Amino acid sequence: AGGLYQLSKAGKLCVPAMNVNDSVTKQKFDNLYCCRESILDGLKRTTDVMFGGKQVVVCGYGEVGKGCCAALKAMGSIVYVTEIDPICALQACMDGFRLVKLSEVIRQVDIVITCTGNKNVVVREYLDRMKNGCIVCNMGHSNTEIDVASLRTPELTWERVRSQVDHVIWPDGKRIVLLAEGRLLNLSCSTVPTFVLSITATTQALALIELYNAPEGRYKQDVYLLPKKMDEYVASLHLPTFDAHLTELSDEQAKYLGLNKNGPFKPNYYR
Repeated sequence: AGGLYQLSKAGKLCVPAMNVNDSVTKQKFDNLYCCRESILDGLKRTTDVMFGGKQVVVCGYGEVGKGCCAALKAMGSIVYVTEIDPICALQACMDGFRLVKLSEVIRQVDIVITCTGNKNVVVREYLDRMKNGCIVCNMGHSNTEIDVASLRTPELTWERVRSQVDHVIWPDGKRIVLLAEGRLLNLSCSTVPTFVLSITATTQALALIELYNAPEGRYKQDVYLLPKKMDEYVASLHLPTFDAHLTELSDEQAKYLGLNKNGPFKPNYYR
């Protein structure tokens, strides 16, 4: 999605585009709920690690980071968080996590998880300071977060232990466990539940239908968020799975809130 906005800013976008990734349902499901389950799944499948009492640092406390932290905390891990955004940082503190700089905990942690969407979050300097047996993996964007290229040097030995698991060994015998060569752990090493897939696919399908059916001129050559109404529609389609019963507003209540009975129920800027 970020790339689309950059193209649009440069005036190089040739068609209208829908940013499905930042629609609320997709955000919460793919990023928060799915990662809450797949982080443990991915780590267990690759390393069989036990989480109780392990010290873990999670880089980034967006939706993905929140999901990872919630799961690890529930398993009894000691969780540290790094963040650049004061709002996300405050949320991490209020959720009971220690907010640190990576340099402060890198020597003592057992697992490092990146989910910032940025690049060069874990650089060679940090990899050099990790303790023996430290597990390093990425839940964020593609493979930019961990500087894996910096580990492809003559003095380090790479040992493929099993599929998606490499030991990188330093001259003094120290080794770190690198998962999926720094690519997305939850795509490489765990499965995506069909329910989550359904939410994502429905959102994408509706975005395409919206773009196709829209009257001429509604969408220009720019990036648009999915209309809130459609987001709500995706969610409502998935409620029967849980045998969930939605309450309807009375005419009086709808009028009081200044809403249409059938939605959208929240303003577009609501997060």
